[in-house]
Amino acid sequence: MPLRLDIKKKLSTRSDRVKSVDIHPTEPWILASLYNGNVFIWNYETQNMVKSFEVSPENPVRAAKFIARKQWIVTGSDDTNMRVYNYNTMEKIKTIEAHGDYIRCIVVHPTQPYVLTSSDDMSIKLWDWERNWQNIQIYEGHSHYVMSIAINPKDTNVFATASLDKSIKVWGLHTSQPHFTLEGHEKGVNSVEYFMGGEKPYLISGADDKTVKIWDYQSKTCVQTLEGHSNNVSVVCFHPELPLILSGSEDGTVKLWHSSTYRLEKTLNYGMGHVWAMNFLRGSNFIGLGYDDGTVVLKLGKNRPPISMDSTGKIIWARHNEVQISNLKTTFEQEVQDGEKLNALQVKDLGNCEIFPQKLHHNSNGRFVAVCGDGEFIIYTALAWRNKSFGSALEFVWSGVDSGQYGVRESTSRIKVFKNFKETHNFKPSFTAEGIFGGTLLGVRSNSFVCFYDWDTCDIIRRIEICPKNVFWSEDGETFAITTESSAFILKYNKEAVRKYLESGQPIEEEGIEDAFEVIHEIEERIGTACWVGDCFIYTNRSSKLNYCVGTEVVTISHLDKHMYLLGYIPETGRLYLSDKNLNIVSYKLHIDVINYQTAILREDFDTASKLLPKLPQEQRNSIAHFLESQGHKEMALEVSLDLDHQFELAIQLENLKVAHAIALKSDSEQKYRHLADLALTIGDIELAENCMKKAEDLPGLLLLYTSTGNVKGMNDLAALAEKKGQNNICFLCKLLVPGQLKECLEILSSNGAYAEAALMSRTYMPSEISSSVQRWREALKSISPKIAESLADPAEYPNLFPGYESALEVEKKVLGERERQVESAAELLSQLDLSSPPTNSASSANLIDMSSPIDNNVLPTQTSPTPPPNNSNDIDLLGDLNTTTAAATTTSGNSSPISSSSFEQVSTPPQTSSSPVKTTPQGGRANLSLDLDDEDIPLDSDETPIDNQSSLI
Repeated sequence: MPLRLDIKKKLSTRSDRVKSVDIHPTEPWILASLYNGNVFIWNYETQNMVKSFEVSPENPVRAAKFIARKQWIVTGSDDTNMRVYNYNTMEKIKTIEAHGDYIRCIVVHPTQPYVLTSSDDMSIKLWDWERNWQNIQIYEGHSHYVMSIAINPKDTNVFATASLDKSIKVWGLHTSQPHFTLEGHEKGVNSVEYFMGGEKPYLISGADDKTVKIWDYQSKTCVQTLEGHSNNVSVVCFHPELPLILSGSEDGTVKLWHSSTYRLEKTLNYGMGHVWAMNFLRGSNFIGLGYDDGTVVLKLGKNRPPISMDSTGKIIWARHNEVQISNLKTTFEQEVQDGEKLNALQVKDLGNCEIFPQKLHHNSNGRFVAVCGDGEFIIYTALAWRNKSFGSALEFVWSGVDSGQYGVRESTSRIKVFKNFKETHNFKPSFTAEGIFGGTLLGVRSNSFVCFYDWDTCDIIRRIEICPKNVFWSEDGETFAITTESSAFILKYNKEAVRKYLESGQPIEEEGIEDAFEVIHEIEERIGTACWVGDCFIYTNRSSKLNYCVGTEVVTISHLDKHMYLLGYIPETGRLYLSDKNLNIVSYKLHIDVINYQTAILREDFDTASKLLPKLPQEQRNSIAHFLESQGHKEMALEVSLDLDHQFELAIQLENLKVAHAIALKSDSEQKYRHLADLALTIGDIELAENCMKKAEDLPGLLLLYTSTGNVKGMNDLAALAEKKGQNNICFLCKLLVPGQLKECLEILSSNGAYAEAALMSRTYMPSEISSSVQRWREALKSISPKIAESLADPAEYPNLFPGYESALEVEKKVLGERERQVESAAELLSQLDLSSPPTNSASSANLIDMSSPIDNNVLPTQTSPTPPPNNSNDIDLLGDLNTTTAAATTTSGNSSPISSSSFEQVSTPPQTSSSPVKTTPQGGRANLSLDLDDEDIPLDSDETPIDNQSSLI
């Protein structure tokens, strides 16, 4: 059977002729050197150009290589110079005049600080970059251009060269003469490479005679000649992982040959002209190709290595056709760190496989191992490696119900089921079978859906309109996961519903049994490998994370430093085991008690969960608490969690003030105090809210709380704290809202440079302080504009500009005591208000209403009754009442008064003021800066002259 390979084009870019390519060992980069003198670095995952270097304009760059350990690239061009660049900084490190003619090839030594170059001057040179790129050896012996160099991967002190003199020579690194010469090509040899896998002492060469030759360099003989190209063979290589030989030719094709049978497997032609360059990366399936018209990167086969582990810890893997086994029990007693490579594994050779293994898989009890590849399958005994059965198969899967039952996809139209190595069923689906899946049910997928069949009867159980990448069944067969290109679905298999339906004798429809499956959860991640441990679904994702999902909760076990493949879980050690593509084994701890506890919670078996709780490791409790929270068990999560932040969040959600307060005291976090204060206010615990706000120093919150509750002492304390913290706005508001502290308010305004505001406030509330406020205002304005400073009028100097000023002073004295009087409660204030009769318009001075403090509401409207009610003041009013104070104003008959007359319930509307705050008057050229009086101004005595509406006072 032909070798079956998935070939995917990862990159295809158009450019000038590409003369060499190189793949970076760690980054997804390919380096391409061009005939036009440029060098490009492409990212073959994103299809974008990463870097570009203009090396030698109009001189072809025939060779370029990465030196990854130095973050360099080294180039060789037709101007005979070798150049070194830092590919991160784009800086040119060195230019070396390396040869006397075109540089054809550059090879970097895998371990030593050496670079080998070959040239049309028929020599090879060895360079040491640690000696400032000194040429430490010259190899001469070829009689024509030296086209290619290859270092032996099994002995890095030996290398081979290919020349247009039709020969291949093998050299020692530290000897100037060749060890031997291989001759057999009829024309010049363009390329040479060593075989990297197994123990075969092979070389491969491609030449202008259109052939590819395989050489045994120990016996110095030609093993095989491959013919098939119609033009010069420019480049050849052995694939580092697959049993393939690749050859590229000037006929525009790349041919893939089987390295064991030498059969031509496939011919690739991408229509991009001659093939000039080829490069591979060991441990990878990526191949880079350089053409006349650009660069191509191919991925051959799958990255996952052929490896399988049984439930006891025996691991079997294949390296090419050689099969090895190792037992993890030898590491059970050792202390192993998570993610650390298991170096103490004892490896034993089991034997060879007749086919190239592309997939290995143990059956459920671990007695047998199936090998699938090359369109065939072979079943071996796991320990002795004896062949038990074989046959044709594109795919092979084991049953999860019976350890001796298995199925094969023989073709896209034929599925066979075997039991104990004997065929039991053979059926042809009504659709094209693109893949099969094992487990409790046999899954067969098409391009758009998957059908599940019963193993014993091959009756359809259910059809699902989804195209899966893989299907993973739990050990008990009750749940399974279907993974797709973008997400995964966890489903429950209702065995009892299926059994009842089958027993009823009803015919099964094309879609199967409707109640067979139930979707439990969707994981919106692209999943690679996975396994089940109980009800816990463990998987690796595309982001190289190792996660597990229980119920609807996804927990990250570890961030992997590279792509890993999950092998399985061993309860005896409580560890997960994974492998990378190079068959390095690592492990991670996953406690079985944690899984059992979460499983019990999912099944609502709380008695079992409570018994398992003491066994849970301390380091896992926080993740378990999050799991409990996701399942709605917040009280249990609060008991389990050890994370104070998580505990506090849970206590807040549960409105458990006691626990939340204790956690806040322990952590002493301002944020926690604020959250707790909000919750306490919501519930109505004012004392706790106040205490938390104080600890959090939440001054705005305290202001809201004290103004809402009428707490005068709290306001005074808050004012002191705000002054200490430099929060002058809050300090001002506290003093403004507390009776008897207007002077302190003026001091706050003045001390913060708000002289104009202080003057206007003193005119409205404390006329006795106008002069001092104006003086401070003047002093502040002198540095800005002396003229404006002198234009400010002081009532002490220009009383003619302030009619009614003396009356305002008298009123201020009369209401001074009332202003400082505090009412203990709103109820007390209401008891003192007599709202039964409306206020009068009496103009006597005894009925004056103090409008100097609308916030405090210190003086109430005087009633017309013989015995006026006592004047009262509110404890604290809101600042918003400044412009909405209710008042009753006295009026003088026949005069126009700026004080509007209104009832106690009405709010007067002040007249419009002039847009300009500065007014020039005839008296001495003084400006009179003030607010219009109206409701908020000082009322006049009845014998005083009313002020015109257009005049303004400070």
